[in-house]
Amino acid sequence: MGSPRRFSLPGQIPLMAAWLWISLLLLQGSAGVRSDSNYLIGLGSYDITGPAADVNMMGYANTGQVTAGVHFRLRARAFIVAEPQGKRVVFVNLDACMASQLVTIKVLERLKVRYGDLYTESNVAISGIHTHAGPGGFLQYVVYIVTSLGFVRQSFDVIVDGIEKSIIEAHENLRPGSIFVNEGELLDAGVNRSPSGYLNNPAAERSKYKYDVDKEMTLLKFVDSEWGPVGSFNWFATHGTSMSRTNSLISGDNKGAAARFTEDWFNKNGVEMSYLDDLEDSGVPRRVSNIVPEVHNNHHELLELAASFQSPPGKPATKTLSVARRVRSALRQTEKPGFIAAFCQTNCGDVSPNVLGAFCIDTGLPCDFNHSTCGGKNELCYGRGPGYPDEFESTRIIGERQFEKALDLFNKASEQLQGKVDFRHVYLDFSQLEVTIPKQGGGSEVVKTCPASMGFAFAAGTTDGPGAFDFKQGDDQGNPFWKLVRNLLKNPNQTQVDCQHPKPILLDTGEMKQPYDWAPSILPIQMFRIGQLVILSVPGEFTTMAGRRLREAVRQVLTSGGKGQFGGKVHVVIAGLTNTYSQYVTTFEEYQIQRYEGASTLYGPHTLSAYIQEFKKLASAMLSGQPVQPGPLPPDLLDRQISLLTPVVMDATPAGVNFGDVKSDVPKNSTFKRGGMVSVVFWSACPRNDLMTEGTFALVEVLQGKDTWVPAYDDDDFCLRFKWSRPSKLSTRSMATIEWRIPESATPGVYRMRHFGASRD
Repeated sequence: MGSPRRFSLPGQIPLMAAWLWISLLLLQGSAGVRSDSNYLIGLGSYDITGPAADVNMMGYANTGQVTAGVHFRLRARAFIVAEPQGKRVVFVNLDACMASQLVTIKVLERLKVRYGDLYTESNVAISGIHTHAGPGGFLQYVVYIVTSLGFVRQSFDVIVDGIEKSIIEAHENLRPGSIFVNEGELLDAGVNRSPSGYLNNPAAERSKYKYDVDKEMTLLKFVDSEWGPVGSFNWFATHGTSMSRTNSLISGDNKGAAARFTEDWFNKNGVEMSYLDDLEDSGVPRRVSNIVPEVHNNHHELLELAASFQSPPGKPATKTLSVARRVRSALRQTEKPGFIAAFCQTNCGDVSPNVLGAFCIDTGLPCDFNHSTCGGKNELCYGRGPGYPDEFESTRIIGERQFEKALDLFNKASEQLQGKVDFRHVYLDFSQLEVTIPKQGGGSEVVKTCPASMGFAFAAGTTDGPGAFDFKQGDDQGNPFWKLVRNLLKNPNQTQVDCQHPKPILLDTGEMKQPYDWAPSILPIQMFRIGQLVILSVPGEFTTMAGRRLREAVRQVLTSGGKGQFGGKVHVVIAGLTNTYSQYVTTFEEYQIQRYEGASTLYGPHTLSAYIQEFKKLASAMLSGQPVQPGPLPPDLLDRQISLLTPVVMDATPAGVNFGDVKSDVPKNSTFKRGGMVSVVFWSACPRNDLMTEGTFALVEVLQGKDTWVPAYDDDDFCLRFKWSRPSKLSTRSMATIEWRIPESATPGVYRMRHFGASRD
């Protein structure tokens, strides 16, 4: 196997469109927000885009869904908040399906080497946005890496590297600053995908809430004492399933899109009216469509100019070139960092972004209410996003709705966080945790959680991504055939069957240990305090009502026993899918219905009660200033991982063709309008040879003057798609298709498209 050889190639495109005068919305209302800094704040961000070829995507468990290009890039975004002479916390938001115990372990090991005991498992939280369009293979338990053919070291390494670098950047950016918090309702970005389960909760409890999903977004606004606003993090519940189970392009889905839209908006337009004058001379990166001085009005001149350029053959290029040519390249940033925006996940367990509802693909009629089936078949029932049938449009719309709400909350944020920074963390063995719960008729009783298992309805999937065969949601019986299949793997004993009742066990994962653990038993729970904000880090997906119960239980402890520590309102948010992953958490009542979420509640019907009990302990310990025992450590299974993914052996092109040569160019003398699509095909090589971290596989450049090409759009832009393909699975030849959907903001002029990659021979 030879070393990778890099290449690049331009193809020429003229773009013609009527010049539009666009009036930009500028933030107003928060310009007067000024305060003395009371914390040290630092933010950081780094690319975590994994292998864009051949790797199964994490989320839908669909073996046919493997990566084959990039919709837009994935990032780790971090904030650090510290008291000047006191404690500090780190929160990292990943454009990944979830956190991974193994990733967390290895990140903490690196931080230990670099910073000593400054950052530990107690004050570092790593949370996933739950996109279902990222490469898998980065978790350590068998059940989560079966479809990815085991462990994928490349997926794992880029995430660990990116988290570490985002924290390093945030640490190095620590400066005096302030934090503001705001909350508001976003009504049209999520619906309940398991309403029959929700309706099994007590009517009196449901009557307290207007909606069957949480509509509230909680946002933090970070303001540097010198630079002004530098970032925002928010929490809102909706699944990362706008992109479907057949999509093959790496994507941050709706939350990743919202982050990209927000960061581009702020870095282009500035942040507040009071800072606009400073921005004129600050050198803050702007989109090229706003800085190109020429205004072309002559169609024929543009055509002649475009025709004067020819597409040269592919040629070697350094990795630095790909990084340097990125639109948002760190190599071109000024002293002031770019704005960082993170759209974090919370209790999204039963919340779908497919807000039009679930319909049968054969009849167009609504799916069965209780089982989400069509004529008894779950495979035919799919949720529809607002851009149906275009999943990219649905992703954009749900992303924009979150972006617009975040912009509004950011603009109006006036409540400043004041008070301590604190944290608590404990590991718990959820396979046998004793839980004290109220007893019917009065008093209390002690029950236990169970070793992990998944029910039959797990295999039915959801309306966001239905399963296969004859499984269906709401199945509390199972069927004899699949029980026989199950027993070949592990036949659960009667104690486990009774403990998990009424869940019929399909996979007894907690008691399956070959070739190593199939599911986790030891889980971390964690609690951060930043002034009057409390973040509850949970290692799973809480349903709407489960999240409400947990937040309310912790809030009651903090307000009833706080002795005035929290003053007035306490903001309690749940950070879902954090530090490790253990699937779902439903209420006891929802568990009885055994829809997908209940069947995926691993540790039995009392799982939520266990979480509430243990978080109340953390809250009490935080109020009293007492430490907590660390608990049993989770295993590090890195050395036991198995990978069956075939490596890249070699790349090839037809005789006389270079890597990077244009296979299919745009027609000569072509003109394109805003809203149109331009497509170019290059001879390429496997993207696994080089992930182009902080670089780009695809680039659109605009001609400035007579011979200067300026980066305009890259593979981190929503409008540019990099698609990779090969003629057959075993072929050494491959192609890269770059599709540019010309945005309305594009400037008239001459453009060219370039492809970066690396070949192995």
